[in-house]
Formats: sequence, structure tokens, C-alpha cells
Amino acid sequence: MTSPDQPAQSPSPALSPDAARLLEESIASVREALQGLRYGAIALTVHEGRVVQIDVTEKKRLKPN
Repeated sequence: MTSPDQPAQSPSPALSPDAARLLEESIASVREALQGLRYGAIALTVHEGRVVQIDVTEKKRLKPN
């Protein structure tokens, strides 16, 4: 049973070994991008259910003199 503040999730279909490997590689790439980012944004481009591109935009805050 789900609580009102959490949406119900449908069961995930079983992944093939290749699809599971690609998913894990994508997650590792996103994790790596997050670890190197202090301020900014990460955008994922997905084609046919696969992450094909990760864009990282880093913001640098300058202190006024």
C-alpha cells in the first residue's frame, strides 16, 4: 500500500543482461557528473529508452570586489 504523498509504482519489466548493463553504466555516468558538480544542472537526453547524452552546466559564483 502506498501513502498519499507517494505515487503508486508499476512493477518494472525484467531487463535483459545487456539492458541492465547499459542502465548501470548510465547511472554510473550520472553519479560521476554529480560528484564533480557543486552548482549547476545536469540534463539527460534519452532516445528509445537509453541515455545517449549527459549535459553538465556548471555555474561559478563570483564574489563582488
